[in-house]
Amino acid sequence: MSWVGKIVVRRITVLAAGAAVVVAVAAASFAVGRGGRVHEPVAKADRTKAADIELTTGTIPSGTPTPIQPPAAPRALADSPERTGIATVAGPACPNPDALGVSRVVEIDTTGGPGFGFEQFKAHDFLEPGEIVLTFDDGPWPAHTPAVLAALAAHCVKATFFPIGKHATWHPEILKQVVAQGHTIGSHTWSHVDLARKPVADAKDEIEKGISAVAISAGRPLAPFFRFPALRMTPELTAYLAERNIGIFSTDMDSFDFKIKKPDQVVLSVMTKLKKRGKGIILMHDFQQSTANALPELLVQLKAGGYKVVQLKAKDTVVTLPQYDAAMAKAQSGQTTDGRPTASVVRTITGYSN
Repeated sequence: MSWVGKIVVRRITVLAAGAAVVVAVAAASFAVGRGGRVHEPVAKADRTKAADIELTTGTIPSGTPTPIQPPAAPRALADSPERTGIATVAGPACPNPDALGVSRVVEIDTTGGPGFGFEQFKAHDFLEPGEIVLTFDDGPWPAHTPAVLAALAAHCVKATFFPIGKHATWHPEILKQVVAQGHTIGSHTWSHVDLARKPVADAKDEIEKGISAVAISAGRPLAPFFRFPALRMTPELTAYLAERNIGIFSTDMDSFDFKIKKPDQVVLSVMTKLKKRGKGIILMHDFQQSTANALPELLVQLKAGGYKVVQLKAKDTVVTLPQYDAAMAKAQSGQTTDGRPTASVVRTITGYSN
């Protein structure tokens, strides 16, 4: 072989070796990336953006929403460092194949008062794409809450309820229906006042009275889950709930069912926001007739859209305070919480003569 030919062969050999090194490095980098990267279940833009505060109805075409492809295999959430304190198991089987059902059940450790719901809290992202949590506030209420329960039962779906203490004492028999169907029950204050506008001591009373009233009316301990009325909180109150080891629940999507009175518009509001965000904790109200009427169709559309329901459960139950238990037990019996003697309440200021 001529010297020119030898040089050509040598250069080809060098180039081939270099190409092999490049391919090997690329393959190794790809393998490391696949094995070591933590999957981001939601876009960063979605994580930092607060939930919409205005209605977004009318922006999605009518009919069945585009199905969402669920993740190939849900991961064990407790394995991820950013999901510490949350364990998961598969949801119970549903005999109705057309029902929405429960995809999985997560257990939440509320030690230290963690917060959930990206409208206000960013620390804990525990839902996979296409997963939702259904929550209902302000019950129990005649006709409306039983209708919500019937719709959920028809689809083998479990939700989380945040009852108002007063409503619970007025309708304990309805709250017991929520318990009997296996839903998770937290609390939502005694009388649904704006706690951010109350002195701290009064706000704490509202929280504790609500917890005790709901627990006594339910006839069983509650999950240590709490939602602020109108999502209005203060640093002092979040710190108090942390001391009490009570988890705080905000929302990812507000249905605005308290403003929308037409059931089809409630469905449209939820599906529009869900299509935009892809997953999340949904806020509704079993107190509202529009929600009671909308829920059967909403569950059908959620099923058609490929969404998966996640049920929340608590690792521990909330510890009620004895003084509030005593006061709320008195209220439950038809008495008021006022324990003063009659002479301290009623006195004669003007006499009368015959």
